[in-house]
Amino acid sequence: MKPPEGMKLWNNGKRIDGRSADELRPIKIHAGVLKRADGSCYLEWGGNKVLAGVYGPREVHPRHDMNPTQAIVRCRYNMAAFSVGDRKRPGPDRRSQEISKVTSEALRPVILTHLFPRTAIDVFVEIIEAEAGSRCAGLTAASVALADAGIPMKGMVAACAAGKIDGHVVLDLAREEDNYGETDLPIATIPRTGEIVLLQMDGDFTDEELSQAIDMAIQACARIHEIQKQALRDRYKDAAVTDRPPAPPDMEPPTASDEGADVLEKPAGGSEEGW
Repeated sequence: MKPPEGMKLWNNGKRIDGRSADELRPIKIHAGVLKRADGSCYLEWGGNKVLAGVYGPREVHPRHDMNPTQAIVRCRYNMAAFSVGDRKRPGPDRRSQEISKVTSEALRPVILTHLFPRTAIDVFVEIIEAEAGSRCAGLTAASVALADAGIPMKGMVAACAAGKIDGHVVLDLAREEDNYGETDLPIATIPRTGEIVLLQMDGDFTDEELSQAIDMAIQACARIHEIQKQALRDRYKDAAVTDRPPAPPDMEPPTASDEGADVLEKPAGGSEEGW
């Protein structure tokens, strides 16, 4: 789709929102935001606001979906009716079903499913506000929620898209770039192992542009992975402070203001030996 007259996606080495070609939109991640989920995450990425919750491993319903050798991973991606400018019709549509499928397929390789046979791990991704790149944002949030739930994994999944606008390869497309750009390439990786678990493409690249876009997206996933890890450190640092039991009374160091402080006073004419 051509941009409206007068709109320039690339101008003097800058993009329409002022970013450079390899610059990400601001990202904030908070883990453990839902008390009733086994694991959860809230993520803001540019104009995207995403909530992810994980339940399980738990009993499988319906039971004919059960796998006797490993856990099954189910994902539900949903855009809230108020997540976009024009009210979206509630309920699953073709796009949400497709993203649910690719999200579960991207997460399955990292989860040690063989440890939990006959169970299900359910991942729910709710898009509260949507801009471009909501599938990458949802997948990144879901991975943090899985880690927050204590699900054994061989690494977290981080996702980011690259694309092409006005003949330039860029990272992390904004809304206008997604709508009027030439190519969109969402990629998800396991930064710890370097594996690619998701790669989709809409549009065309030359061989050189494709190689450049993949390199940019992989490097961006490594940066996002650091933000994911910091969110989990913050989550459990805060939990450690909150959940730390009070020290037993006999373990608290006495102070001069405490009752009975006179026992600490040096006796007149006595020595300090044995204190």
